[in-house]
Amino acid sequence: MKSVRQKCGLTLEAAAQRTGLALSTIHKIENGRVSPSYENLVKIARAYDIGMERLFASDHEDQQTTRMTVTKAGKGRRVRSRHFEYEILCNALADKKIIPLVTRVDRRDPLRPDELEAHDGEETLFVLSGTIELVVEHYAPVVLEPGDCAYFDSTVRHGLRALTDEEARVFWACTYVDVDRRAEAPNAPSET
Repeated sequence: MKSVRQKCGLTLEAAAQRTGLALSTIHKIENGRVSPSYENLVKIARAYDIGMERLFASDHEDQQTTRMTVTKAGKGRRVRSRHFEYEILCNALADKKIIPLVTRVDRRDPLRPDELEAHDGEETLFVLSGTIELVVEHYAPVVLEPGDCAYFDSTVRHGLRALTDEEARVFWACTYVDVDRRAEAPNAPSET
């Protein structure tokens, strides 16, 4: 994360100002002392004007500008956050509009409103194993089991947790659409 920030020509202060995150938070993320939430990763990628895949790429990974890439089973880049372990799929493709993930969801207590996150985009998840609870603000929590699928607007606060000790895994796809960039494009659809 630090090398990405530096390659973008940003100081810690400039990164904090652009992201809206505390300077100390960015410093802790860069030094591996805190795992960023998905919401904060989106803020960082947008502030640095890069695709999310750049945040997960190793320095030695070449990102493709072609429009196809494949990740073999179990070979995705693994990233651990506070309540999830993500396997990022098809990470070699630059400037994707969708971030595909296989995610192991931790068991935890019922989600409090302050634990829910919101960000631009849309999400869909398909339960591969275990039993999970999806909480989306303004809706009753939904229990999902293997084979169940959900789709929701990411701008609405949301969260996910496993309900049992059985391993809970989901295929999770999140759009990464920069609304500001879309609005600047000459043929951009108007917001209604």
